[in-house]
Amino acid sequence: MAKLVPARSTCLRRMTSGERRFSERLEQKLEDDYLLWYDVPIGLKQRQPDFVILHPRRGLLVLEVKDWKLETIREANRKSFTLLTDRGLVTVINPQQQARVYALEVKIVLEADSAMRHPPGSPHAGQLVMPWGFGVVLTHITRRQFTEAQLDQVIEPHLVLCKDEIVETVDAEALQRRLWSMLPQPFGCVLSLPQIDRVRWLLFPEIRVAPGEGQFGLFDAASQPNVMPLAIPDLVKVMDMQQESLARSLGEGHRIIHGVAGSGKTMILGYRCLHLARMVSKPVLVLCYNTTLAARLGQIVHGYGLAHKVQVHHFHEWCRRMLDAYHVCLPASGERYFDALAPALMRALEQGQVPRAQYSAVLIDEGHDFKSDWYRLVVHMLDPSSNALLVLYDDAQNIYGTPARRGFTWKSVGIEAVGHTTILKLNYRNTLEILSVARHFAEVLLHEQSSDDDGVPLIVPQSSGRHGPVPELFAFRNQRDECKAIVQCIQDALDRGTQPCDIAVLYRTHREGDALAQQLAHAGIAVCVAQTRAGKAALFSDDRCIKLMTQHSSKGLEFPMVIIYGLGQLPHPREDAVHEARLLYVAMTRATERLLLFHHDESAFTMRLDSAIQRTLHARDSAA
Repeated sequence: MAKLVPARSTCLRRMTSGERRFSERLEQKLEDDYLLWYDVPIGLKQRQPDFVILHPRRGLLVLEVKDWKLETIREANRKSFTLLTDRGLVTVINPQQQARVYALEVKIVLEADSAMRHPPGSPHAGQLVMPWGFGVVLTHITRRQFTEAQLDQVIEPHLVLCKDEIVETVDAEALQRRLWSMLPQPFGCVLSLPQIDRVRWLLFPEIRVAPGEGQFGLFDAASQPNVMPLAIPDLVKVMDMQQESLARSLGEGHRIIHGVAGSGKTMILGYRCLHLARMVSKPVLVLCYNTTLAARLGQIVHGYGLAHKVQVHHFHEWCRRMLDAYHVCLPASGERYFDALAPALMRALEQGQVPRAQYSAVLIDEGHDFKSDWYRLVVHMLDPSSNALLVLYDDAQNIYGTPARRGFTWKSVGIEAVGHTTILKLNYRNTLEILSVARHFAEVLLHEQSSDDDGVPLIVPQSSGRHGPVPELFAFRNQRDECKAIVQCIQDALDRGTQPCDIAVLYRTHREGDALAQQLAHAGIAVCVAQTRAGKAALFSDDRCIKLMTQHSSKGLEFPMVIIYGLGQLPHPREDAVHEARLLYVAMTRATERLLLFHHDESAFTMRLDSAIQRTLHARDSAA
């Protein structure tokens, strides 16, 4: 069974009755290797054909659907149709010509990529590697009516699907033969998965992921509509079909995405952010708990030219800005200052000192760190006319000590999530080996829990199958030797061509970070340290520096090479061991390619890590 993008259920309100019927038939009668898109902008001119159909062994079709009735057609020729409507006589372009224009746009965009053309010396040199065509669907006109009305004189008969050819009882093979007879020059083709990704990359700029940008790739200039990169890369990266379908299908109202670490939650947030920024009048608010993540997201949004439409803050900064902007007294400074910000803002809202409904949309990343009262506060800030709320979370990454969610429901905080919750289990960020070690280490945390639609299940991540080196665990006699080894490891990586900005060193306490920063500075290695608020905000401002930060500050970020330092001192003696294990799990899953683990003392965690690595090595050897 084929699947439509966006999901059919989210398109029904904007579909005509004929489009609804035709989309249902496509999903019913086509196999699951078909890719279908409805009303999605394509190419540089962002034209929006009704349907685009791609099949790896058939080619590509662009279809226009018309719900015209025979009695409303007053005149027709090769260029236009004149229709009787509620507004009187209206002249529109002949739908065959309309579909042809859209298909030519597709052809031009795809032919710009040499990888999508037959190579020199081929009998079809310079032509697309797949057939392409176009057609018309007349949902209220039968084939007999079409012929008797002599519409076959103005629309080629083989380019039309008629009412009686898309009924529920139509034979699937007959429908597919009708579709592929629309191709002017059918020939055999077998598109590989990379070629299909190239088609999607070329046609749909908004789903492109910039190389090396990971979860922030959708904010790259290459993803802007109406912009074709000067050079099309040899390797392209796009959202996978599940991510694209989810991003395009979010629709209106409240939406919840529960995704494991590395499942692309932040990419989907990026897509939603860009989409809403173009659509709404009031600002879009993006909130997260982590100061470093907020700084990174804010930097990227600003670079994309969206700062006037999209506001990015960590939660407490946003509360303070709201109180400041409306001249409400801030809580007294001190140990409880941050805890008092949200209640102060809620009181100001209730007393009318701060206006409600200031934002067209609110998007919350890392929502597992938000307290119940924070959600209640945020809901008040949504404009009810748009009511666009997106929450992304993963309870396995709850590292800030927010209360346990047992008994928590979204409804209790004003979020209508029943039927609007999506679960993402596939991890794209980490290699199978990194994910395996992290999972084995934290397996007591990552057990399946049953839940109803409004609950908060804890889910086990599944690998996307990308491979790399098994994480390594290094032991040393003392902290000085441990630091020296890390410095040498970083220097070796730099000498091999690793970019400084691709390396992050994570530690548990600032004292450990200070000791290592001194050693790196003595070795002449430039570092950016996320210790102060200013340091966190500037962490990504210089690509010539490696990044030093606490495990807490790394949350929501990713780096090709991650070094975790000081593991012999974990779990921290004054902290809960399960909380510490959760924190280390988050730190390990920041690594996309290499994970290196260092310690100079033995601890419960180093023993569990050693066991996790041995299990991963054994599983790899057994598979080989």
